Amino acid sequence: MNAVEIIRKKRDKEALSDIEIDFIIQNYTKRKIPDYQFSSFLMAGFLNGFNETETAALTKCMLYSGTVIDLSDIPGLKIDKHSTGGVGDKTSLILAPIVAAAGINVPMISGRGLGHTGGTLDKLESITGFRTNLNLNEYKNAIKKCGAVLIGQTEEIAPADKLIYSLRDVTATVESIPLITASIMSKKLAEGIDGLVLDVKTGSGAFMKEQEDSEKLARSLIGTASAFGKKVIAFITDMNQPLGTHIGNWLEVVESVKVLQGEKVETLLEVTLNLAGAMIFLGEKAGSVEEGIYLSEKIINSGKAFDKFLEITELQGGETSLLKNTDNYCKSNYEENVFADREGYLSSIDNYKIGVASLELGAGRLTKEDKIDFKAGIIFYPEIGSKIKKGDLIARIFTDKQNVIEQTKKIITSSIYISEESVKKIKMIKTIIKGD
Repeated sequence: MNAVEIIRKKRDKEALSDIEIDFIIQNYTKRKIPDYQFSSFLMAGFLNGFNETETAALTKCMLYSGTVIDLSDIPGLKIDKHSTGGVGDKTSLILAPIVAAAGINVPMISGRGLGHTGGTLDKLESITGFRTNLNLNEYKNAIKKCGAVLIGQTEEIAPADKLIYSLRDVTATVESIPLITASIMSKKLAEGIDGLVLDVKTGSGAFMKEQEDSEKLARSLIGTASAFGKKVIAFITDMNQPLGTHIGNWLEVVESVKVLQGEKVETLLEVTLNLAGAMIFLGEKAGSVEEGIYLSEKIINSGKAFDKFLEITELQGGETSLLKNTDNYCKSNYEENVFADREGYLSSIDNYKIGVASLELGAGRLTKEDKIDFKAGIIFYPEIGSKIKKGDLIARIFTDKQNVIEQTKKIITSSIYISEESVKKIKMIKTIIKGD
């Protein structure tokens, strides 16, 4: 058995055996197969697909390439949330403290930005000193102390996925449903959770552009989670416009703080409260998702959610003073405004372009080795359905890279479509799919 034959077999649309998948995953994880060969394998699989049996084998190989955490000595249910990623998607930063304040353990292992989408780890690490690289003992202790922890993959947790994840980001193989399923579930199953809430995005800023594909991914994830005995609820949510107004790592922390302090960011709150409500329901602290939503709002309004965010941040080494006064954060060298060049109603947004614009400003990675500028990003003001006048402020951009400013402005301007006729606001929750 060798990598070339496995690549050739998948290139020719043949199904791989469990043994073949195990061979290529294990040997790539041990660095016996180089990036260029595994990139070919990923692209062959992306183009020709993996069936359900292959997807299960991929998940199992990634899961058992490392440690499966046992949290049985910590009282109470452990519930996590996973989002497939989008532009301005900062829900994890808001709902983790809400759900923990409700008395449910939230062991959250998150990822970095993929393609045009941001990553929870990058956002958290924009908080000076915040450690996402806790070891497993620290991980468990954090849950015991405050009920929540937000970390990245350790060396012990699904090491195969950690390598593959970063390679997918730079080889245009992110959108494959089987690869997404295996990546998500290998991490989530390793966390020691009892239940999982899924936020599967659909639209121009999502990896799944069509709702039908998003539902396929949701069902793939639900099937895998259920096969391992986990309770699961999936939401299909809209990603045809940024979620909230702030895009970029520190900017998204700022908006999360505002929401945790009671500011009403309508679309962001709608999605976040539904996800938090479902987590509280799965954690058996509410009799329904609706009751969980009601409790989530009470926890925000009481100040307990923001207090819990400060507690999580302090426990993981972050400077809580910056969260209490976000204006003290260092500023970008350049701040520029983008104005509307015509009037009408905002009928649609190419949200992918907004994500690309934030990348150009420095908020994400264009290559595997790129360093992120945590300050960089965009505040994008209008929503689909908004009435716009010529000269209205559409967006503000923040960057240290002067040479990208004009091009970024053009990308943002070209991403919005304005019509003469009025347009309805977007329905954020498209559908809900429950596991067995």
